[in-house]
Amino acid sequence: MRALRRWWDDTAGGLPTTFWYLWSGLLINRAGAFAMLFLALYLTDARGASEAVAGTVVGAYGAGGAVGVLLGGVLADRWGRRATLLAAHLVTAGLMVALAFSRPLVLIAVLSALVGVVHSMPSPAFVAAIVDVVPAQRRSRAFNLQFWAFNLGMAVASLLAGVLAEASFTALFLVDAGATLTAAAVIGWKVPETLRRAAPAVDLGPPAESGRSRRPGLHTALTDRTFLIFVGLTFVLAVLTLQTSTIMPLAMRSDGLGPSAYGVVVALGGALIVVGQLFVPRLIDRHRKDVVLAVSTALLALGFGVLAVADELAVYLGAAVVWTVGSMLAAPPNAQINADLAPPHLRARYQSVFYLTFPAAAFVAPTLGGVSLQHLGDRHWLIVGGLGLLAALGHLLAGPPRERHVAARRRAAGREPSAPADRVPAG
Repeated sequence: MRALRRWWDDTAGGLPTTFWYLWSGLLINRAGAFAMLFLALYLTDARGASEAVAGTVVGAYGAGGAVGVLLGGVLADRWGRRATLLAAHLVTAGLMVALAFSRPLVLIAVLSALVGVVHSMPSPAFVAAIVDVVPAQRRSRAFNLQFWAFNLGMAVASLLAGVLAEASFTALFLVDAGATLTAAAVIGWKVPETLRRAAPAVDLGPPAESGRSRRPGLHTALTDRTFLIFVGLTFVLAVLTLQTSTIMPLAMRSDGLGPSAYGVVVALGGALIVVGQLFVPRLIDRHRKDVVLAVSTALLALGFGVLAVADELAVYLGAAVVWTVGSMLAAPPNAQINADLAPPHLRARYQSVFYLTFPAAAFVAPTLGGVSLQHLGDRHWLIVGGLGLLAALGHLLAGPPRERHVAARRRAAGREPSAPADRVPAG
């Protein structure tokens, strides 16, 4: 019993009540966000669209997501976190109802693009609100729980979507709308506004730059070199991670493994995250964040590099264990570093730029990866592994100057932390 209590304290102890309501809203949001998972199938089976048209509409949803991330970041810093979350959820519910009863493909494409916008808007607002309410020494466990809720919600969504899609595509959209409204109700009822309006209007920057005036907003994030180096390394991590859903299925097919084998590999990764993610904080809390990210990226590199010699399902499953552990270790420090680098009054904007790495990687991974696999074959995985090892080295090189940058900013703002910025105490 004592061991169980200690595990709970290390995993979820000391987090404020507002965080748990945000966490609940995120879990409900992800568990209910299943309609768009079956958008392509809905278009081809129920609306008679060609595969090309279906791909275009799904692409419109993705393009809307890139816009929504930036819009959500700007609005969360201007309107507030709570207002942005409520607006995004309520509009999403309305658009889902409209999609349920829309028939013209052009209208469905427009609505899908708009859903892409409002689906992505909550991401920077959720994270900014978590940073607002969770003390710095407990953010690692908060971000770990956020990552766990996201993946658990997606697993539930995948199961529910399959059942509902077989029964009725209309029901798929309507239940999605209902779940979104439920998440909005939790946020509206229990989550207060966390944005502090008294924050300064101009980023202080590190001491060497404190004499230069900057325009606050996205411009600050897009000209912050320390932050952009971190974003670039995260982009590499995202490209590696997306190999599982873009290039790996093609490699498995060329090895004579069918869709069921691919499903087993993906299911194993999801199960590992759901079961094992809660044990990550205790494992990483006493280690430097740059070292944790270097190790996690190296594990991803190793896992995908092994696929150069994989031709049986057992090898793919073993590699999946390695790269999934890497992904699990990377989630908390990635989010925490992003929070450390963002000035308080620009937190959501920094989050929006950070989140752009994922739609960008979703474009680069299949586009370049497909060409690489076609012309290089299994050597593609050696390139992926080499890229991951370079990124791991990049984390080790970028970590110390980044933490000096964060410490200098905190000193300039008069909020020097009592513990080293690069370590997260377990308490």
